[in-house]
Amino acid sequence: QVQLVESGGGLVQPGGSLRLSCAASGSIFSICAMGWYRQAPGKQRELVAAITPGSSISYADSVKGRFTITRDNAKNTVYLQMNSLKPEDTAIYYCNAYNTVIGRYWGQGTQVTVSS
Repeated sequence: QVQLVESGGGLVQPGGSLRLSCAASGSIFSICAMGWYRQAPGKQRELVAAITPGSSISYADSVKGRFTITRDNAKNTVYLQMNSLKPEDTAIYYCNAYNTVIGRYWGQGTQVTVSS
């Protein structure tokens, strides 16, 4: 089983930056694809960014050029650096771990609010 704990959310003004962290328990982090999803009120959860065990990366079109996902396998942690934040980035951000054998796991979520 994998436990994921997100941190780093908060309130930021438009144009500001935040860095989210997701710490994973267990020894299987390095074989999991890691992703950041978000869910705004009244909307479906959507994929924001993902990084494979081999560090192939993908982003939602809405965040390309503003967000950066990285992983540190030595620390069992995945990060999401968010720059040039917009009010429409306001959502609960969830960390996700996936492997075809062990399945999919979710963190509890962290709130990001972009407002002046």
